[in-house]
Amino acid sequence: MSRRRRAAIVGVAESEVGRTPHLTVLSQQAAATRAALSEAGLGPGDVDALFVAGNWSWAPALTLAEYLGLSPDYLDSTNIGGSSFEAHLGHATAAIEAGLIDVALITYGSTQRSNRSRASARPPATLTEQFDRPFGLPQPVGAYALAANRYFHQYGATGEQLAEVAVSARQWAAHNPHAYHRDPITVDDVLGSPMISDPLHVLDCCLVTDGGGALVVAAEDRWPDVRTRPVVVLGHGETTTHHSIARMPDLTVTGAARSGPAAMKMAGVTHADFDLLEIYDSFTITVLLTLESLGFCEPGGAGELVALGRTGPGGDLPMNTNGGGLSYTHPGMYGIFLLIEATRQLRHDFAAGSVRQVDDARLALVHGTGGVLSSTSTVVLGRG
Repeated sequence: MSRRRRAAIVGVAESEVGRTPHLTVLSQQAAATRAALSEAGLGPGDVDALFVAGNWSWAPALTLAEYLGLSPDYLDSTNIGGSSFEAHLGHATAAIEAGLIDVALITYGSTQRSNRSRASARPPATLTEQFDRPFGLPQPVGAYALAANRYFHQYGATGEQLAEVAVSARQWAAHNPHAYHRDPITVDDVLGSPMISDPLHVLDCCLVTDGGGALVVAAEDRWPDVRTRPVVVLGHGETTTHHSIARMPDLTVTGAARSGPAAMKMAGVTHADFDLLEIYDSFTITVLLTLESLGFCEPGGAGELVALGRTGPGGDLPMNTNGGGLSYTHPGMYGIFLLIEATRQLRHDFAAGSVRQVDDARLALVHGTGGVLSSTSTVVLGRG
């Protein structure tokens, strides 16, 4: 049987992030797309597949294709929350392997901060959400607070351990000039910040920003045409366990327990092989649950792992090396930025020997979480 074509990320870019009242969702995506294609040395005419997620249009792929002047033959507007873009990369890879497409564009944009649209963007209550919202459960933070409280009860975890996740993220953000927050914080700062939904404080919660990003993914027979070093997609997996938090089978175990092993099995790698992790950090509890569900430590052990400094600068398990959604940016759906950062780390884009660059990074695990711990998508990326 002939070997299937491999797929690789060959271009990445963000639009302006932070607060961007002068930009629209479409103009953010256009700016990121233009920069990502330029980095790859490709043009709009090379794109034959478009992947986009967002809630700003009933037909986001059609709207964006027209805006960008594209006529792709393959469209995917799957929206499973913040993990959509890891899923898109898996879908694009499968299409490339099957010979259906050659060059895919994956993109996202949001003006969440400028529009202050987090609450208004939520659709009417559906399914079991009708039993949550009328009784005052704030979404999405309330759902994550429920998971955190169950985790505390089951494993004796503490707010200090959650706070260490935010501290580690800020340590990385200090070395990212584009991070929204760069000033150092301590565990006491996190615990002293206002309570949002017990036990989650303000600094346990992701940012609310504007921003956009884009990835260009190409089949290996196109790699000689690109300007960058390809970052190869070695494995991918995705799943969902529930929609509303009331239906989550186990509040301490996420779908990462299924999508992670699937991606690693496809890639033929083990936990010890990874040089860095890019883990969705919508809330500090998201990270602890994900690390455990992925199998990087025993249940109840993630708090100690982070508290020991292993995930921060200089640690042996670098994680969220741009500052993550807690300190860098979080425009509603953060998953595309995980892929952008992992790609740059594996290409060694940052100065050798700098705090920002993970030494000799060759293998990365990227994991997205969507909804209220509802969907997960895991990708294994390797330096080409």
